[in-house]
Amino acid sequence: MKDCKLKYSISINSPAETVWEKMTGADTYKIWVNESWPGSYYEGEWKEGTEIKFLSLNGGGTLAELRSCTPNKNVELLHTAVINPDGSEDRDSEMAKNWIGSLEKYSLNESDGKTELTVEMITSPEWEKMFNEGWPAALNKLKEISEN
Repeated sequence: MKDCKLKYSISINSPAETVWEKMTGADTYKIWVNESWPGSYYEGEWKEGTEIKFLSLNGGGTLAELRSCTPNKNVELLHTAVINPDGSEDRDSEMAKNWIGSLEKYSLNESDGKTELTVEMITSPEWEKMFNEGWPAALNKLKEISEN
Protein backbone atom coordinates (compact mmCIF):
# COMPACT_ATOMS: atom_id res chain seq x y z
CA MET A 1 0.00 0.00 0.00
CA LYS A 2 1.40 3.37 -1.04
CA ASP A 3 0.35 5.38 2.00
CA CYS A 4 3.64 7.01 2.95
CA LYS A 5 3.57 10.63 1.81
CA LEU A 6 6.88 12.47 1.94
CA LYS A 7 7.62 16.08 1.03
CA TYR A 8 10.90 17.98 0.71
CA SER A 9 11.37 21.63 -0.29
CA ILE A 10 14.28 23.93 -0.87
CA SER A 11 14.61 27.56 -1.90
CA ILE A 12 17.18 28.12 -4.66
CA ASN A 13 18.52 31.54 -5.62
CA SER A 14 18.25 30.86 -9.35
CA PRO A 15 15.51 31.01 -11.98
CA ALA A 16 13.39 27.90 -12.56
CA GLU A 17 14.98 27.39 -15.98
CA THR A 18 18.44 27.06 -14.40
CA VAL A 19 17.19 24.71 -11.68
CA TRP A 20 15.41 22.56 -14.28
CA GLU A 21 18.53 22.35 -16.45
CA LYS A 22 20.69 21.31 -13.49
CA MET A 23 18.05 18.90 -12.19
CA THR A 24 17.48 17.09 -15.48
CA GLY A 25 20.78 17.50 -17.36
CA ALA A 26 22.50 14.11 -17.70
CA ASP A 27 25.85 15.36 -16.35
CA THR A 28 24.50 17.61 -13.60
CA TYR A 29 21.91 15.01 -12.52
CA LYS A 30 24.80 12.71 -11.63
CA ILE A 31 26.36 15.42 -9.46
CA TRP A 32 23.39 16.22 -7.26
CA VAL A 33 21.86 12.74 -7.03
CA ASN A 34 25.23 11.15 -6.27
CA GLU A 35 25.34 13.23 -3.10
CA SER A 36 22.90 10.70 -1.61
CA TRP A 37 22.83 7.78 -4.04
CA PRO A 38 26.40 7.30 -5.34
CA GLY A 39 26.77 6.08 -8.91
CA SER A 40 23.22 7.02 -9.91
CA TYR A 41 22.37 8.16 -13.43
CA TYR A 42 19.46 7.97 -15.83
CA GLU A 43 18.78 6.74 -19.36
CA GLY A 44 15.97 8.32 -21.34
CA GLU A 45 14.58 11.79 -21.71
CA TRP A 46 12.44 14.04 -19.56
CA LYS A 47 9.42 14.02 -21.85
CA GLU A 48 5.77 13.32 -21.04
CA GLY A 49 4.61 9.86 -22.05
CA THR A 50 8.09 8.35 -22.17
CA GLU A 51 9.84 5.92 -19.86
CA ILE A 52 13.06 6.72 -18.07
CA LYS A 53 15.45 4.40 -16.26
CA PHE A 54 17.09 5.51 -13.04
CA LEU A 55 20.13 3.30 -12.58
CA SER A 56 23.05 2.64 -10.25
CA LEU A 57 26.61 1.62 -11.06
CA ASN A 58 25.67 -2.08 -10.95
CA GLY A 59 22.99 -1.51 -13.61
CA GLY A 60 20.06 -2.02 -11.26
CA GLY A 61 17.45 0.61 -10.53
CA THR A 62 13.90 1.57 -11.40
CA LEU A 63 11.79 2.16 -14.48
CA ALA A 64 9.39 5.09 -14.42
CA GLU A 65 6.77 6.53 -16.73
CA LEU A 66 6.68 10.30 -17.05
CA ARG A 67 2.97 10.93 -16.52
CA SER A 68 3.37 14.65 -16.92
CA CYS A 69 6.32 16.88 -17.68
CA THR A 70 6.32 20.64 -18.18
CA PRO A 71 9.90 21.92 -18.37
CA ASN A 72 10.77 24.54 -15.75
CA LYS A 73 7.46 23.83 -13.93
CA ASN A 74 6.83 20.22 -12.91
CA VAL A 75 7.24 16.54 -13.55
CA GLU A 76 5.37 13.50 -12.26
CA LEU A 77 6.79 9.98 -12.47
CA LEU A 78 5.08 6.67 -11.80
CA HIS A 79 7.47 3.84 -10.98
CA THR A 80 6.50 0.74 -12.99
CA ALA A 81 9.29 -1.81 -12.45
CA VAL A 82 12.49 -2.58 -10.61
CA ILE A 83 15.45 -3.09 -12.93
CA ASN A 84 17.78 -5.91 -11.97
CA PRO A 85 21.56 -5.56 -12.46
CA ASP A 86 21.29 -7.80 -15.55
CA GLY A 87 18.84 -5.32 -17.11
CA SER A 88 15.74 -7.48 -16.65
CA GLU A 89 12.58 -5.93 -15.26
CA ASP A 90 11.15 -7.23 -11.99
CA ARG A 91 7.47 -6.73 -11.26
CA ASP A 92 6.88 -9.85 -9.19
CA SER A 93 9.25 -9.92 -6.19
CA GLU A 94 8.05 -8.58 -2.84
CA MET A 95 10.53 -5.71 -3.10
CA ALA A 96 9.23 -4.80 -6.57
CA LYS A 97 5.60 -4.99 -5.44
CA ASN A 98 6.41 -2.60 -2.57
CA TRP A 99 8.07 -0.16 -4.99
CA ILE A 100 5.88 -0.32 -8.12
CA GLY A 101 3.19 2.33 -8.02
CA SER A 102 5.35 4.79 -6.12
CA LEU A 103 4.76 8.33 -7.34
CA GLU A 104 7.45 11.02 -7.51
CA LYS A 105 6.55 14.67 -8.19
CA TYR A 106 8.74 17.73 -8.66
CA SER A 107 7.31 21.26 -8.65
CA LEU A 108 9.27 24.42 -9.43
CA ASN A 109 7.74 27.76 -8.45
CA GLU A 110 9.72 30.86 -9.40
CA SER A 111 9.29 34.29 -7.87
CA ASP A 112 11.69 37.24 -8.25
CA GLY A 113 14.43 35.03 -9.72
CA LYS A 114 14.26 32.50 -6.87
CA THR A 115 12.84 29.02 -7.23
CA GLU A 116 11.07 26.94 -4.61
CA LEU A 117 11.62 23.30 -5.53
CA THR A 118 9.30 20.76 -3.91
CA VAL A 119 9.70 17.01 -4.20
CA GLU A 120 6.80 14.81 -3.15
CA MET A 121 6.90 11.04 -2.86
CA ILE A 122 4.01 8.68 -2.34
CA THR A 123 5.46 5.27 -1.62
CA SER A 124 5.53 2.34 0.79
CA PRO A 125 6.64 3.03 4.37
CA GLU A 126 9.73 0.84 3.95
CA TRP A 127 11.33 3.53 1.73
CA GLU A 128 10.75 6.43 4.14
CA LYS A 129 14.07 6.20 6.01
CA MET A 130 16.11 6.09 2.78
CA PHE A 131 14.35 9.13 1.34
CA ASN A 132 14.42 11.10 4.59
CA GLU A 133 18.17 10.54 4.75
CA GLY A 134 18.83 11.10 1.05
CA TRP A 135 16.62 13.90 -0.23
CA PRO A 136 17.84 16.76 2.00
CA ALA A 137 21.51 16.23 1.01
CA ALA A 138 20.67 15.75 -2.67
CA LEU A 139 18.54 18.91 -2.76
CA ASN A 140 21.27 20.91 -1.01
CA LYS A 141 23.71 19.78 -3.70
CA LEU A 142 21.23 20.75 -6.44
CA LYS A 143 20.91 24.16 -4.79
CA GLU A 144 24.70 24.53 -4.73
CA ILE A 145 25.19 23.69 -8.41
CA SER A 146 22.17 25.78 -9.47
CA GLU A 147 23.44 28.87 -7.67
CA ASN A 148 27.02 28.62 -9.00
